[in-house]
Amino acid sequence: MQTVAQTYAKNAQATGNPRELEAQLLLRAAAKLQAVKDAEAKADQDVVSAIRYNRRLWLVFAGSLGRPENQLPVAIKQNVANLANFVINHSMKLESDANGALARVGVLININREIAAGLRATAIAA
Repeated sequence: MQTVAQTYAKNAQATGNPRELEAQLLLRAAAKLQAVKDAEAKADQDVVSAIRYNRRLWLVFAGSLGRPENQLPVAIKQNVANLANFVINHSMKLESDANGALARVGVLININREIAAGLRATAIAA
């Protein structure tokens, strides 16, 4: 099974545009979470898998904030760090209650979709 970081690295080589890649990965995670919300993922294992994928993705984002090649302004880095912290904590709560995740996964879907839309808009403007 490929990890989120491996998928990120593989797709980075293929797409070339980091913002577009990040948007694609966020939308993929949102689609997995949407399947949970729509109860297409019926087994607890599928629910936890979708939530963990999203959490790992945000861990990669959070980890990239401190790298020297990350040229984002400090204020944006702090906002992304705060958002990543929320997503990671919320995901861990949902993982521990897979049955209750169906009702509470929507916030993660919305965050991913909104950030992806912003990344795509920024990539187009650049």
